[in-house]
Amino acid sequence: MKATAAESLVRLVVDDAQLEGNLSLPQDPTGLVLFAHGSGSSRHSPRNRYVAQALHEDTLGTLLIDLLTAAEEREDVRTARLRFDISLLAGRVVGASDWLARNPATEHLLVGYFGASTGAAAALAAAADRPDDVRAVVSRGGRPDLAIPVLHRVKAPTLLIVGGEDKPVIEMNREALKHLNVEKRLEIIPGATHLFEEPGALEEVARLARTWFQEQLKPYTER
Repeated sequence: MKATAAESLVRLVVDDAQLEGNLSLPQDPTGLVLFAHGSGSSRHSPRNRYVAQALHEDTLGTLLIDLLTAAEEREDVRTARLRFDISLLAGRVVGASDWLARNPATEHLLVGYFGASTGAAAALAAAADRPDDVRAVVSRGGRPDLAIPVLHRVKAPTLLIVGGEDKPVIEMNREALKHLNVEKRLEIIPGATHLFEEPGALEEVARLARTWFQEQLKPYTER
């Protein structure tokens, strides 16, 4: 039987910005993954929700959170500026992590990050800022190159997933990989483009992410 997760809307304040997210917790969760969206996406992204559902089936909780307020999202639609403000986005990810650490339902859970597009850079920058609190990072079609100045401070094992037809992003990920001094891997999914819309591509993303988090979010005593 597939595990189900109880989903609730949460609101948290980070640096005077009120953010909304969807917190989903299976019964007796074994860890939690915070999703960092980017490039105009949101917590309603069908691709990220698909991956989140796969994690729920492995009894992992998820927090899909909008890193921009409604007003900021409207500005970003016009300017596409805030989605590239990695410092701002990373600060929001850190704030959400701190909220998870204070929340009685999640404070005991080991945490990983899943980042997409520019959200991957935000996730890695946040992991660099909280090196002892983040246990794993997965990037889907991400821009980890935008976080190169801080990648040497990341301690979390990191998996980069890129579509085989997403040629420029493959090179950006290869360059970022050189700057990570942790357990790391680059997985290229043959035939997949940036949004992984090809048959089976998103399923492979979910499988890879699930396996990575399953291993890295285990307590050290269970390894």
